[in-house]
Amino acid sequence: MEKKTAVIPQSEVERQLAFCDRIAERTAQWEQTPLAAVITYGCQQNEADSERLRGYLARMGYGFTEDLEQARLILINTCAIREHAEQRALGNVGALVHGKRRHPEQLICLCGCMVQQPGMAEKIRQSYRHVDLVFGPQALWRFPEMVWERLRSRGRTFQVEDDPGSIAEGIPVVRQDGIKAWVSIMYGCNNFCSYCIVPYVRGRERSRKPEDILAEIRELVKDGYRDITLLGQNVNSYGKDLAEPMDFAALLEAANAIPGDFLLRFMTSHPKDATHRLFETMARCEKVAPVLHLPFQAGNDRILKAMNRRHTREEYLAKIRDLKSLIPDIVLTSDIIVGFPGETTEEFEDTLKVLEEVRFDALFTFIFSPRAGTPAARMEDPMPRSEKLANFNRLTALQDRISEEKHAAYVGKTVRCLLDLTSEDGAWPLTGRTPGNRLVRIQGDAAAAGQFRNVKITGANKWSLFGELT
Repeated sequence: MEKKTAVIPQSEVERQLAFCDRIAERTAQWEQTPLAAVITYGCQQNEADSERLRGYLARMGYGFTEDLEQARLILINTCAIREHAEQRALGNVGALVHGKRRHPEQLICLCGCMVQQPGMAEKIRQSYRHVDLVFGPQALWRFPEMVWERLRSRGRTFQVEDDPGSIAEGIPVVRQDGIKAWVSIMYGCNNFCSYCIVPYVRGRERSRKPEDILAEIRELVKDGYRDITLLGQNVNSYGKDLAEPMDFAALLEAANAIPGDFLLRFMTSHPKDATHRLFETMARCEKVAPVLHLPFQAGNDRILKAMNRRHTREEYLAKIRDLKSLIPDIVLTSDIIVGFPGETTEEFEDTLKVLEEVRFDALFTFIFSPRAGTPAARMEDPMPRSEKLANFNRLTALQDRISEEKHAAYVGKTVRCLLDLTSEDGAWPLTGRTPGNRLVRIQGDAAAAGQFRNVKITGANKWSLFGELT
């Protein structure tokens, strides 16, 4: 039986907003408007979390800066998916000690998935004494209260208790992009892939109510947003914990019915829950972009079982064939882990065979990075790093060839693109995205940014397309 999601009472959210207002009264008395620097590592969900933290900070009276020397408050939102991201974040946190010595009043906050890992809070407590406030993703909604308590005292605050998670609505949001927006539809994960730390640091799956999601999308469309991405660790599991269950396909249909000229995207999907009904809904709904990110991670069934992926190679390929029969021009992307503990080069060859059959448009590829606390971190891993790197290079070379071939097929076509950014490159003053999210560098008037326009594709390489406004 599915556990009902805990919802933070609106009175508690209002209490947090009251803390914001009390902080704003204090900051208004300072000589200058205080500035906050918000640094984000990791996935789109972290970006969405940072937008809510910026919302709180703006209500507290803070402006924003990228200059750490000018920042009265520095907030680093961390990632724990791979060791490299963790070490990079810790390195940057360590470097802040010098600024803290120059500006003792500076408030340094550390949050996100990394700090929620077992033992990490104690490591920060002992080795990074200049950090004032540490909290995990489940405590984000209480950020104003934590800041208020820190401003009133000289103590340090740590909020990293093990928590299955909850839903808090009504937190203000400050978005950095006026064209594209992230909308979290659910949080947490129940899959427990053997290599993944996410369920341990983000809690169990919990879904927002559809009426709250749809109201947020309507407001975004009203404000002129044109590219809206629905976020979840596994969006295909959406709604199972709601009092009145609603599946993800039904949510997509409801979002598609909202009036306006905009595109809907979503990520991430898990193959075990990606259904024919979802694919049929994507094909039928004109605002749902023809793109799917569907991680398969490895092409060998023994490795998939060791990963606890709960799908086989053939089940994955059957879903791709079904999807392509409904949406022939679908843009497909995926994640692959090279060198999972115990994987042989012969087993890795099965992954290359999947690439040849599916012909993904792009891949996110990684060499296995053990995460303490996950089952995979305790598995024997006899393959030397050099062999893993050789396999990784073979994988990327194959995907580069496929990407270049697929991009070359766009040349001569005219594609409706969302012009999302201006560029300082005089030859290509605009960038845009196809409905399938392919990057296009465009010749044309930079004033067209933010519009849907037809673009004739004139060139391509393995990374992007090139075109001109028609």
